[in-house]
Amino acid sequence: MNDVIGIINNTKEEKDLDNIINGRSLATIPFGGRYRLIDFTLSNMVNSGINNVGILVKKNYTSLIGHIRSPKEWDLDRKKDGLFILPPDNENVQHGTVKGDLEILNCNMNYLIKSRQKYVLISGANIICNIDYAEALKYHRENKNDITVIYKKFEKGSLDCPHCTEIKIDENKRILDMKLNSKKTSFLNMSIDMYIMKKELLIEIIKDCISKEEYDLLEDGIIKRLKDLNVYGYEFIGYAGSIRSINHYYKHSMDLINPEIWRELFFKSGTIYTKIKDLAPSKYGKDSSVKNSLVSNGCIIDGIVENSVIFRGVKIEKGAVIKNSVIMEDSSIEEGAILQNVIIDKDSLITRDKKLIGNEDYPVAIDKRTII
Repeated sequence: MNDVIGIINNTKEEKDLDNIINGRSLATIPFGGRYRLIDFTLSNMVNSGINNVGILVKKNYTSLIGHIRSPKEWDLDRKKDGLFILPPDNENVQHGTVKGDLEILNCNMNYLIKSRQKYVLISGANIICNIDYAEALKYHRENKNDITVIYKKFEKGSLDCPHCTEIKIDENKRILDMKLNSKKTSFLNMSIDMYIMKKELLIEIIKDCISKEEYDLLEDGIIKRLKDLNVYGYEFIGYAGSIRSINHYYKHSMDLINPEIWRELFFKSGTIYTKIKDLAPSKYGKDSSVKNSLVSNGCIIDGIVENSVIFRGVKIEKGAVIKNSVIMEDSSIEEGAILQNVIIDKDSLITRDKKLIGNEDYPVAIDKRTII
């Protein structure tokens, strides 16, 4: 995989994520107790042997820079290659505003041209899975594809992903059609927003699309070329999630309570790495009760916790009850508070005896630094 550039596309704006994307980019949404969404794609690339990774950004990337300021956590602090932020260049953006990811790629054309790698693997920033990209690249080479789209197959009735991209394939896995923002599923194959192609082809697509004032890589650069290029699918068999809404975030967070999913997601093809914080182990009081939950370090728990994900540094006082919920970093839940089916963003305070009850299908999401 030394001849592959990894590009993480952190330019998408998923408005259905509501509160938890406020002030953040998609890549830095907290997940799984101590991780950010980008940790999965970054770790998958590094574990597969990719040493040159660029991250496309559009706005709100201060938190991203803070998270990856030390690339050594992902073994990307290198003299050659390493980790690069690829921002838009406003002087070269047409019409003064960024219209799509192709425009940002065009702004960073020198990065692509100067990179010594032959292939490019482009991934979304909101995909959680544990995948070995080497197998997908092997398939891409052996099948002599122009573009390989990594996808996941679903059983009928099990795909619940509005705004996802469905793909239609033939018996040889050639992609015949792709449907964006699909609300009614019909093909049962969902793209997990990962694409492999030669660098030269990507550069050709960028230049051609920009000259026609087309700015979206998937819609303009791939879907419109399905008849002209050999675009094939590579099926990923394993757990995968595309975080596009509050409901998806909540569903996939609750899936972590299942030990089989947790082991697969964090260890199957390699360890998922993140920014290290040195905190003491969590402390459990004599009145605490914790069942079937994921609890990070640095917490102080004196209340009851069931079926929940508790991030670093959370304090839960005596008499508080937390069920089926996600409590993010450094939040405090005071005595007697009851939370069920809720997402509490970081640095929030739920005061004494307050009750917040959501629904499994409509969890309550609370902004960061909120006091209730």
